[in-house]
Amino acid sequence: MADLRYQWSPYLIHGKKIETGKHTTIYRQGDVGTGFYYLDKGSVKITLLSENGHERSIDYIPSGGLFGEHGAYKGSYLTSAITTAASVIYFFSDEVLSRICQDHPQAAVIFTNSQIYKLRLLAEIIAFTDSPIEQQMANFLLKLTAVHEDNNIPIDQTSFARYIDTSRITVNKILQKWRQQGLIELSERSAIRVMDLKGLRGIVKTDAT
Repeated sequence: MADLRYQWSPYLIHGKKIETGKHTTIYRQGDVGTGFYYLDKGSVKITLLSENGHERSIDYIPSGGLFGEHGAYKGSYLTSAITTAASVIYFFSDEVLSRICQDHPQAAVIFTNSQIYKLRLLAEIIAFTDSPIEQQMANFLLKLTAVHEDNNIPIDQTSFARYIDTSRITVNKILQKWRQQGLIELSERSAIRVMDLKGLRGIVKTDAT
């Protein structure tokens, strides 16, 4: 995902600029799409409603990232997208996407690669559903550090609990243990700083065996 960030920026002149406030729903899971989006500024979280009715926060879009690709060409959105801060977003309709890809073949490669990444993400989330909680948490942190290209992850414990579909108390207990082990640091500004990537990878591999 890191390699895909900002690659779509040359095509922003063709998109429709949208300025939103915090807690704005960009699209809802199950809606039939008419295009996709690019996050220029701000923050967007991606949520997934499971079969049991629980909503899980499964991803956070970094600036320069595409989202909602599965809604292109009248596909159904597989997730929901909600802003977590005032944001500047660009919308690309199906017609605009076709025109861009026709005039710029490289754009089609960028879009397809991003779409593949999102589908793999969903598959990974489903695969980890029955895994131990610590493994799910460690895997999620590792993924977010790669996506944001930063060890400081803008996620609070409530959002973490929604991702795991467990209680905030359980998440806090594990995070406090990791803090004592030197794997992470906790910020008062609802952020987690990863201090030991190798240690988190070890948790994923150990719990997976």
